Amino acid sequence: MKRASSSPGILRLPLFLLIWGIASLAMWVPAVHALVLDDHPTSQSFFYSGIVGLMLVTLIGLSVGNRVPRYGMLGQLLSLLATFAVLPLFLAIPTYDALQNTTYLNAYFDMVSAITTTGADIFADPDRLPAGVHLWRAQVGWLGGLLMWIAASSVLAPLSLGGFEVTARGEPGRGDIAPAHMQRGDPRRQLVLVTKALVPIYVGLTLALWVLLMMTGGDSLSALSHAMSVLATSGISAVGGVENANSGLAGEMVMFLFMFFALSRLTFSTDTAGAGYVRLDKDPEFRVGMILVIGVPLLLFFRHWLAALEVSATEDLPQALHSLWGTVFTVMSFLTTTGFESADWIAAQQWSGLGTSGLILMGLALVGGGVATTAGGVKLLRVYALYLNGLREMERLVHPSSVSGEGAGNKRLQKDGAFVAWVFFMLFALSLAVVSSSLAALGSDFEQALVLAIAALSTTGPLIHVAGDSAISLALLEPSAKMVLCFAMVLGRLETLAIIALLTPNLWRN
Repeated sequence: MKRASSSPGILRLPLFLLIWGIASLAMWVPAVHALVLDDHPTSQSFFYSGIVGLMLVTLIGLSVGNRVPRYGMLGQLLSLLATFAVLPLFLAIPTYDALQNTTYLNAYFDMVSAITTTGADIFADPDRLPAGVHLWRAQVGWLGGLLMWIAASSVLAPLSLGGFEVTARGEPGRGDIAPAHMQRGDPRRQLVLVTKALVPIYVGLTLALWVLLMMTGGDSLSALSHAMSVLATSGISAVGGVENANSGLAGEMVMFLFMFFALSRLTFSTDTAGAGYVRLDKDPEFRVGMILVIGVPLLLFFRHWLAALEVSATEDLPQALHSLWGTVFTVMSFLTTTGFESADWIAAQQWSGLGTSGLILMGLALVGGGVATTAGGVKLLRVYALYLNGLREMERLVHPSSVSGEGAGNKRLQKDGAFVAWVFFMLFALSLAVVSSSLAALGSDFEQALVLAIAALSTTGPLIHVAGDSAISLALLEPSAKMVLCFAMVLGRLETLAIIALLTPNLWRN
């Protein structure tokens, strides 16, 4: 007798089809928004694209609905890859149809940038886009962030990927400290449990930030796009950045508080933490992030203060405080790979006459935020593992016969966590070299190629406009260079180890 499936019929569909169906339904949100604004051409583009998407999902779902998936977690990982690389082919259709003055490749690039939460703006002028397209770009980025929240504990954690490979639960014999829903089992059941737990939190935080930004003076569209972008760390703005919004200093302060959710998973959920390691003040990621958020602005402020001392400008206290705030906000924004630039970021240069090197912002983006958050980059936990290993090596130089004890701060890391973190760092550096060399071969100079590669691999698109001596125009790149950047954005979002896992035949045979 055949055992009945315990999952609802819709959950028996492949994960990619479920995501495609949700994206099709989401198209009706900008369609209604454009209809309210009497922008009927834009409304029709999104409405009919949503209908076509639902029809295709229904037909494909009927043809594969009775098939039992052959692969478990790796099949889910493959669905994530398809979501970031293939689904934008469909998501770009309404944008391409609504604009009528861009190429389909540009629309595809923009959707890859949005769903990977990179936020690389290929449409430099915000006035060029209708309000419905602005809403759609922010919405796709927001959905991409939600997908990473869910996939972190339901897909990546059981496979020991995405930063979990350096934790103790990724070490044989110590996996029992992981929560029950992260143990290997029915992938669909894990997906349902995590989704039910995280969706209300994600939606609630976004609505709260949206309301607060409107209370500080922002209009509804820009406030919503900024709220979605902060939670997803996508850096997508309907007005070209927070410096052009009406929310002012109060709005930046509110966004700054919500950026803490990208420093550590423990700020909003304990689903990926082992038993006994759920205190935020003891979390190494959060503590390293706070050190960077406090230390880097103070160093920059001290540098500018010394320069201001030479020009007798140190008595201008209000401008000094604006300079300090602009540095704190921008450092936090790029550390979490959001990429918003404070309106007071240029206050430091005006105060002291010194510029701030874009290398600092690129370095912060490379470090990135917390494991299992929407932030990109190398991740704070891997940096912390390398720091502990370096500290231990220096102790051995002083005391060669010493024995290292496992302190409370590093019980979350496995014994070979630093080695695994170093392997990932080398793979990341190799990816950076390959992508930057490819871009240089396709016509970009060295500086542009390096900035573009770091922006794509760290999923921090706004670096393209602020890290170099001048803003880089993505629209002027060769089509082949745009495709290389699309590949780099997907690689940066899923990370190199996940791609290697998909290419390992032995894992698919298990």
